[in-house]
Amino acid sequence: MTSTLPAVTTPKVPAQRQPAPETRPTGRTAPPKRLRSSRPDLILCGALLVAILVVQGWNIADYPTLSDDEGTYLAQAWAVQEGRGLAHYTYWYDHPPLGWIQIALLTWIPAALSPDSMTVGTMRAAMLVISAVSAVLVYVLGRRLSLPRWAAGLGMVLFGLSPLSVVLQREIFLDNLAVMWTLLAFALAASPSRHLWHHFGAGIAAATAVLTKETMLFVLPAVFVTMWRHSHRDTRKFALTGAVTACALIGLSYPLFALLKGELFPGSGHVSLWDGIKYQMTRPGSGFILDQGSGSWGVLQSWLYYDRVLILGGLAGGLLLLATWRWSVTARALAGPSCAVVILALVAMRPTGYLPAMYVIQALPFLALVLAGGTASVAHAVLRRWRSGAEKRYVTGGRYALAAVLALAACAYVVPRWYDGARTAVTADANAPYQAASKWLATEVADPEDTRVLVDDALWLDLVHAGYEPGLGAIWFYKADLDPAVTKTMPRGWKDLDYVVASPTVRRDAVDLPNVKAAMEHSTPVAVFGTGEDRIEIRRIQTASGGVR
Repeated sequence: MTSTLPAVTTPKVPAQRQPAPETRPTGRTAPPKRLRSSRPDLILCGALLVAILVVQGWNIADYPTLSDDEGTYLAQAWAVQEGRGLAHYTYWYDHPPLGWIQIALLTWIPAALSPDSMTVGTMRAAMLVISAVSAVLVYVLGRRLSLPRWAAGLGMVLFGLSPLSVVLQREIFLDNLAVMWTLLAFALAASPSRHLWHHFGAGIAAATAVLTKETMLFVLPAVFVTMWRHSHRDTRKFALTGAVTACALIGLSYPLFALLKGELFPGSGHVSLWDGIKYQMTRPGSGFILDQGSGSWGVLQSWLYYDRVLILGGLAGGLLLLATWRWSVTARALAGPSCAVVILALVAMRPTGYLPAMYVIQALPFLALVLAGGTASVAHAVLRRWRSGAEKRYVTGGRYALAAVLALAACAYVVPRWYDGARTAVTADANAPYQAASKWLATEVADPEDTRVLVDDALWLDLVHAGYEPGLGAIWFYKADLDPAVTKTMPRGWKDLDYVVASPTVRRDAVDLPNVKAAMEHSTPVAVFGTGEDRIEIRRIQTASGGVR
């Protein structure tokens, strides 16, 4: 007879957590959940930000040369501030107005305190706010993409202190504002907390970027690639759907605005959004970027003159990371910025497209992040220590020596070139002719209120503050031929004008503008500032009888 023992119940003991198997280091550093609670990150980011703002802000009003685009956007912002509408002339849907509305908000307080300071040179200081926010977002994005702290700092340095950045981020360009919103969209898309509202916010920020500068539309696929990688698998479809919907609904507000004004399609007596899009799509191209005789080639050479390292290194890094996406952890982490680099490069290589000099602004943060990520990968490959066995001390020393040699070689190549570009930016005075011309027109013309002057937009606000009538006294030279609201006030054409300020922009474009060309031909210089191609001539217009109007 067999006996059975009564079952004994024992208390359950929690299972012991087994240690994770050792793995080789990946070179990625998990960022803290909240960067603002990480003192080392705050100290590094703050120190780099101070350096960036000092270099970008020093001599900001005097270099680079004032551009007509800067004057246009600031004059439109002035019109918004003054309640004159969306532009200082007829708004014709050349760009969405959100960009210069933001500029109007940035410059509102200084313009209210000192109205005469609402000029291009002075208001460039407002762009330091945009540069600061963008530089911090580059660091945040680098950390959220799991770059080591030093690599995220390197990306911030490449973005903020490259000679290209020092020159172009000073200028009042819509591209700079659009880059800030795009970086915010990337940072929200890569949020480690994966909240759905972060993804919706990324869609809103992306739409704001496009409405600030419409060419940021090309970068949207890279934003959604980043969101796909960083969203939770269970809510990924919902997050992407919400982000795309938010982006689309906000983006549609622009054509809706045109529709409500009755200006969506062409018609008699009004401008239209369709005509604006048609102009942008059919404007004369600048040729293939690799054709040495094309305008695009010249633009490329101007970029490379300031910084070959960031452009060529970033482009090569982006292509390499995409090619190694399947087996490289860093490549997968930087998939979004790499896609942005490649997409923007392909758009720039269109043989029939128009390539403006400020186009590279849109690529700068992604070139910087990709180059910093590639540098981190190389550093990891050189310095990593296998855990599978002891390494001899001389081998370890050799690896560190190799890393030091590579770092010193990179610095020896980059630092002198960056130093030359930065030295020019903080010491050169490229705007002395503009300042002298502005002073002459404010002090030497007897009756500014009854004087009509053709001028480029870089000087337009200077003349308005000097007492010239906005729009009809101080006349943006394009409008003398292209805006019916202006041409109808000139029944005798160029004979109804008093002066033309022949800046390099005016001399270049007068060939295609009959009234401007005739004003140049029937005028004589009364003051010349500067020399060579950069000179500014103030020319008094003569009537057919030889007298002054």
